[in-house]
Amino acid sequence: MDMVMFGYLQTTFAIIQLLGGPLFGRFGDLFGGRAALSLAYLSSGFTYLLMGLSTTVPLLFLSRLPSVFMHGMQAAQMVMTDLSSESERVGALGKLGLSYSVGMIIGSTTGGLLISGFGEPFAAYAAAAGSVLNTVVVMKYIPAHTKPVTSTKENKPETAHSRSIFSVKEILRLLSIPGVAGILAIKTITGLPMGVFQSMFSVVAMGHFKLEAEHNGYLMAYIGALQMVMQGLVVGWLTQRIAERTLLFWSILLICLVGLATALMTNIVQFCLVCIPMCLGISVFYLTTNSILTKIVPPTDTGAMLGLNMCVHSLIRSVSPTIGGFLFESYGFSSFGYMQFLINLLVSLYVLGHSAN
Repeated sequence: MDMVMFGYLQTTFAIIQLLGGPLFGRFGDLFGGRAALSLAYLSSGFTYLLMGLSTTVPLLFLSRLPSVFMHGMQAAQMVMTDLSSESERVGALGKLGLSYSVGMIIGSTTGGLLISGFGEPFAAYAAAAGSVLNTVVVMKYIPAHTKPVTSTKENKPETAHSRSIFSVKEILRLLSIPGVAGILAIKTITGLPMGVFQSMFSVVAMGHFKLEAEHNGYLMAYIGALQMVMQGLVVGWLTQRIAERTLLFWSILLICLVGLATALMTNIVQFCLVCIPMCLGISVFYLTTNSILTKIVPPTDTGAMLGLNMCVHSLIRSVSPTIGGFLFESYGFSSFGYMQFLINLLVSLYVLGHSAN
């Protein structure tokens, strides 16, 4: 594969995930967290198995199709949302993010060793076996139904009546709930510049900063460790002392200033320093928006809401490589930072004015 074809593969994966997110969320609401987690891991296992068996480019594209329900993180967030109180939700989601960060670091290291020793197909088969093992663990330890049997009477919209997974009406109903469309729009607009930078990160690291592949791996591990600290420790501590809506504003403002710093930095040492507020701002932003969205809707609709939330991430991943490639070729690395600064400055002013009203 050349880089263009690889980009098509990544875009195909993102579009499939985009289409599957809301459907998977509805499935979790209707059939419970255990069924959703099991479906996610079985889908992952099938995807990795087909990838290991792929010997041609068309087969590799075909292996992406089962990933339509490969939403393990979304399913885990469903369960965590159901089992945590509203006051503890951000901290609980942060600890979940911490566990995933640990798994990503260990998994990446293990994958590298397996590929070096046994080749890419063997690593894919090992991932498939790990997904099956996850399914067994889920069936044994996760309750069939994690949602509360009865919900307290609050000023929230009525729960869904449709039992269909493929229900456009129910998705539109969620979007019509006051506050939902606004938060999703903020998440999309704020997340786009960060998605552009992340999609071009390897190119920037090796092309702009002249890092070797080994040093790029060290940099990724450093960023992963920062995210672990921010999600697992700092965000929970902040949410106990500051209101979520206030944290949302300050996180967007921090991301805005990080964009300016990114545009002005000239070496890798400066980038490592910028990574500290960058990881803090991103962690606070994503965790607070996730928590706010799950609190706006009734408990019976949190899965579908998280599905719509994941659609935002998939949409950003779909368009970011194209935008990032154009900006990098036309205007250079600094254009990423200036775009992030300008867009999030406008978003922060909007959030500030909206909260004042």
